[in-house]
Amino acid sequence: MAGPQQAPHLHLAELTASQFLDVWRHFDADGNGYIEGKELENFFQELESARKGAGLDSKNDNLGDKMKEFMHKYDRNADGKIEMAELAQILPTEENFLLCFRQHVGSSSEFMEAWRRYDMDRSGYIEANELKGFLSDLLKKANRPYDEPKLQEYTQTILRMFDMNGDGKLGLSEMSR
Repeated sequence: MAGPQQAPHLHLAELTASQFLDVWRHFDADGNGYIEGKELENFFQELESARKGAGLDSKNDNLGDKMKEFMHKYDRNADGKIEMAELAQILPTEENFLLCFRQHVGSSSEFMEAWRRYDMDRSGYIEANELKGFLSDLLKKANRPYDEPKLQEYTQTILRMFDMNGDGKLGLSEMSR
């Protein structure tokens, strides 16, 4: 009997948003928002090692060919690097939360509209409680079930992702990243 359908190239357990962020930070070693160059090579080497360890790799193709095939399939904008949204489609991430977040603030005008709506005290920052409201509305809009602990985890994950100065709130420059 077949289990739940997952991406045939990975067969991994579903990652939480926090675990996904840990994977992202591991491979985006320079913190520039992309997995590229040597980071990309490291990603593929670890991916291939995991596949072999799971008995999923029967071909003896060279790594370069596999990288090209993989990038052709997943590098949506063909820029030769993996962005966070592209990795979220590659790895089985819980509720694909990160893609949902990115889609909600996709364009500059949507981003500024969301910023103004959720910076309720007009401080120029989105504090944790305002971010929590934003995420709650986002999850409702996407018809994604959640509970209070999950909402708290998502809030903390977004803060870990974008709060570069560690002050517990997101400035406009941090959030636009």
